[in-house]
Amino acid sequence: MPINARYRGPSDLPAILPVFPLAGALLLPRGQLPLNIFEPRYLAMVDDALRDGHRLIGMIQPDGIQEAEPPALFHTGCVGRITQLAESGDGRYIIELTGISRFRIQEELTVNTDYRQCRVDYMPFIDDFIARKGEDDVDRDSLLRALTAFMNANEMQADWNDIAQAPTEALVNGLSMMSPYGAAEKQALLEAPDLKTRAELLVAITEIELAKKNIEGEPPLQ
Repeated sequence: MPINARYRGPSDLPAILPVFPLAGALLLPRGQLPLNIFEPRYLAMVDDALRDGHRLIGMIQPDGIQEAEPPALFHTGCVGRITQLAESGDGRYIIELTGISRFRIQEELTVNTDYRQCRVDYMPFIDDFIARKGEDDVDRDSLLRALTAFMNANEMQADWNDIAQAPTEALVNGLSMMSPYGAAEKQALLEAPDLKTRAELLVAITEIELAKKNIEGEPPLQ
């Protein structure tokens, strides 16, 4: 999805981001993530992002392995720009973030806001600024076979015309974001070094889950 602002590289993004820790939520570059915002601290975060003009929010997963308060965060997340916003009429925001680039947390800051803020580094993911990079290296046929098997096993329907016409980057990232897998799998997909690796990982995870389903005789995915 094209957006009005152009981000050519790390220098076009702020070094300090508000972060939204949300388990199971995966945002990838040029992907769209809908969010229902209702907690007061995150309503304030959206207001501040709009007021400051950058309209940027860093999506990150809490690291569930470490018990802490506030929860520890994974080191890698993805910054997204608010490209859609609607007021629900009952105090909520319905927003959509469009992913720009992944980032690595350098440090969490001590701040006066109720929401958390981090100093981040985009340089490890500089290729994220290049749309459709690595598409030719992806085994699209293998990805579609895994998708077909998953859809059939779970008696789900898909718009195969749209899938056939989708660019490979959009297909890989969209399927990764929509996948019903757990936080650890989502984090692995996020941290994949390139599109080819992400596609291979998505196929491998899907095949493992299908094998579990065949062995156990019941769907492991909820």
